[in-house]
Amino acid sequence: MLKCIAVTDLCVGMFIHEFCGAWMDHPFWKAKFLLKSEKDLQRIRASSIGQLWIDVSKGLDVAEDTLSVSPEDVAAAAEASLLAAVQSRPARLGVTMEDELQRAVKLCANSKAAVVSMFADARMGQALQFERAGELVEEISDSVLRHPHALISLARLKNADEYTYMHSVAVCALMIALARQLGLSEALVREAGLAGLLHDIGKMAIPDAVLNKPGKLTDSEFATVRDHPVAGSHMLLESKQLSALVLDVCLHHHEKMDGSGYPHRLAGEQISLYARMAAVCDVYDAVTSNRAYKPGWDPAESIRKMAEWKGHFDPEVFQAFVKTVGIYPVGSLVRLQSGRIGVVMEQQAGSLLAPKVKVFFSAKSKTPIPQETLDLARLVGRDRIVARESAADWGFQHVNQLWTGF
Repeated sequence: MLKCIAVTDLCVGMFIHEFCGAWMDHPFWKAKFLLKSEKDLQRIRASSIGQLWIDVSKGLDVAEDTLSVSPEDVAAAAEASLLAAVQSRPARLGVTMEDELQRAVKLCANSKAAVVSMFADARMGQALQFERAGELVEEISDSVLRHPHALISLARLKNADEYTYMHSVAVCALMIALARQLGLSEALVREAGLAGLLHDIGKMAIPDAVLNKPGKLTDSEFATVRDHPVAGSHMLLESKQLSALVLDVCLHHHEKMDGSGYPHRLAGEQISLYARMAAVCDVYDAVTSNRAYKPGWDPAESIRKMAEWKGHFDPEVFQAFVKTVGIYPVGSLVRLQSGRIGVVMEQQAGSLLAPKVKVFFSAKSKTPIPQETLDLARLVGRDRIVARESAADWGFQHVNQLWTGF
């Protein structure tokens, strides 16, 4: 049996089922565990979480005279804690999501062509020319500044056969947005963007048959793939045109905070800030993209799953990343309290829990409804997101067209 209780009523011996509010507000990156120590209890009480769910069938119950917390209180507390957590973002230049999406279509096409050409030179062993790379980073940086979600969201919609090239564009845009969220200087923002653009250039040393293999890799093939950071760093080093920051990201974007990554099994502070940033950006775009061997995950589901990978990411960098793309990133399929299903159209500056959502289907009647874009920030107390949904489970075929408009 589940009960929602106040953190002040929590005690050692209770089984925690779920924290209320956002997982970025509490000190634990796991869910569903038995609270065994007083130290962990104090860490929870010191966090900004006010309520949580316990499972009394797996641990201690609360005293009978303890007042329980209503679901409405839980929702209000979650919203309040996130509002307090959101940091300020760089000012936009007054461009709408729709307008920037139109520009981003052309920019994605131009970016892909430039990356294909640059990576082809790398595959052929020719001298790498990075003048166009710098120009490309500037163009992507300007797009992200005009509207931070347009290009990032659009670059996610890549075909499996163009993954390697558009993945580089997407990670570039994500690195730029994350760098700004972290308050880095504009010079470092662009360096981070260039690092994102070139982080996977070592994949040009991998045979296409292995790189695009739809089935499971053999041990030998997997070892070849794992060599791409080292191969890429050698390519970039030989060019003698790039900073140590860019080289470091190329070499170490697959390192993990717990030391289980590769190629050097670095851990914690041994990994540079920029490599820690790239680790998050690289994985997010990878898991949300269609690959030769698997379809992409829903963006919101990806954020949830990544949050549960203990020891993989720097918690502070990951928190900043979530504030960059949102708990429900653009393109996420969600169900509202009203029973309507919709797709996230745009993030709100004031709340990670209240994006703009275009509703188009009724979960109650299981029928289409007139499309309508709702600003959930204006509907607080009347409607809100209550769950993530899967397009495959509902049989929806063209969800992306609802938010892109094409």
